[in-house]
Amino acid sequence: MKKNIFVLMSSVLVLGVALAGCGGNSNTAAPGSTDASKQETNGEPKVLRMNMHTEPPTSDPGIAEDSTSGAVVRAIFDGLTRTDKDGKPQPSVAEKIDVSEDGTKYTFHLRDAKWSNGEPLTAHDFEFAWKRALDPATASNYAYQLDYIKGGEAFRTGKGKKEDVGVKATDDKTLEVELANPTPFFLELTSFYTYYPVNKKLVESNKDWAKEAKTIVGNGPFKMTNWEHKSKLTLEKNEHYWDADVVKIDKIEFSMVEDENTELSMYQNGELDWAGAPLSNVPLDSIPALQQSNELITKPKASIYWYKFNTEKAPFNNVKIRKAFAYAVDREAIVKNVTQSGQQPAMGMLPPTMSFNKEGYFKDNDVDTAKQLLQEGMKELGITKLPPVTISINTSENHKKIAEAVQDQWKKALDVDVRIENAEWKVYLDKLHQGNYQVGRMGWNADFNDPINFIELFRDKKGGNNDTNWENAEYKKLVNDSQKELDKAKRDEILQKAEEIFMDELPVVPVYYYTDSWVQNPKLKGVSFDAMGNIDWKWADLEK
Repeated sequence: MKKNIFVLMSSVLVLGVALAGCGGNSNTAAPGSTDASKQETNGEPKVLRMNMHTEPPTSDPGIAEDSTSGAVVRAIFDGLTRTDKDGKPQPSVAEKIDVSEDGTKYTFHLRDAKWSNGEPLTAHDFEFAWKRALDPATASNYAYQLDYIKGGEAFRTGKGKKEDVGVKATDDKTLEVELANPTPFFLELTSFYTYYPVNKKLVESNKDWAKEAKTIVGNGPFKMTNWEHKSKLTLEKNEHYWDADVVKIDKIEFSMVEDENTELSMYQNGELDWAGAPLSNVPLDSIPALQQSNELITKPKASIYWYKFNTEKAPFNNVKIRKAFAYAVDREAIVKNVTQSGQQPAMGMLPPTMSFNKEGYFKDNDVDTAKQLLQEGMKELGITKLPPVTISINTSENHKKIAEAVQDQWKKALDVDVRIENAEWKVYLDKLHQGNYQVGRMGWNADFNDPINFIELFRDKKGGNNDTNWENAEYKKLVNDSQKELDKAKRDEILQKAEEIFMDELPVVPVYYYTDSWVQNPKLKGVSFDAMGNIDWKWADLEK
């Protein structure tokens, strides 16, 4: 996980923060609604209208783990750093950052900042939030992102004490952080929502603080003023935000329409300013027409679409059967005939921006090898015919169509009956985390552009976002060794060996590397939508 210290220095200099020794110092828009611009005239408030395909499971940055929750949390909270449209961290709540010469000690000097209720934001709120996320009692599935802090992993896994975690507020404006090892991308991590502060006084007094708009207190460019569950959610400009002068949008109104076709119709009727990624999908059937009219905006993303196997449930406790199912998928047919938005077939774990093996680890649609492996695997399990297999998906017409394509391919290649079952997003996440599935659809968006962001997902059998119940001792050792390796070339070699083990055991079926596709009001400018798929409305504006 650690690059050469000179890379650290250059990345910090880009941030414009102070490096010192210890103790020292947009896109082409789509034609859309004309009504959206009416609010800009005559001094009327600027209201951005969006849709989210599903309700965010939480607005708590310490608990959030999905893209919908992440988008909302990013709007109503702010970190020590904040990523720009290029995914580069910039100083935010921290106005000055000192880094020790060995890259293991960070001192964050906070600017004057307030919570959305007007109370002062302090370094103690950051210390409390980070230790709260690491606390096993919090059950944060993203807490492992804080393992880079000295003592973080030990506390998270119940082997260490909270007071030994290397983060301390020395006063209201100073946060001192000690890392377990030099971490060149640490300032990218402090832009990530698991590293956001929470209001210590509020969280300690109300365990349900993040469930309703009236009790949510954040420190971001927007504040939540309404949350009608499974119906609508409203954000308004936060007048107490430290950088409020740059926020041009007065209000963001989110509907929660599950059907992608209905969402697109709302956009085309002038009821929405945006439709599609990252909070929903453009209907697959509409993509050719939108491409033909030059309305569709598409960009590649450091993200993968895959099916996870529950490796503790037969028949996918057998590696040869897992391989058979993975090899039998015709990815080229899926991206050409189903998704149709420039996706790239995935024959590896890592997206193109960070991959070690550009050619992939197996051949797409290798039905002959799949059949042979299936027979060998069934013989090892002592069965002569596969029982029916169930693909689980979260409710979405697009996911359903992809699953139906895979269902047909597996039937033809492997003569297996495949069922498809769906569930609402929050329920679906719980099913996967609890292991109540056989094959489950999931996507993974990079939090930062480094292979470790994908590889560490599967280090621990019960890791927060693993879900496959797969664990490999050698793989785990390689991931841990990579954390201590400062030489980039040697670190890459370690991580590549880990990926090779993963691809040899295939606890997942890689399907394709994502692109994001959406349509937007041409009067909407300044929305930050980076290569990791993170959307940020801080700099957005609805122009005349």
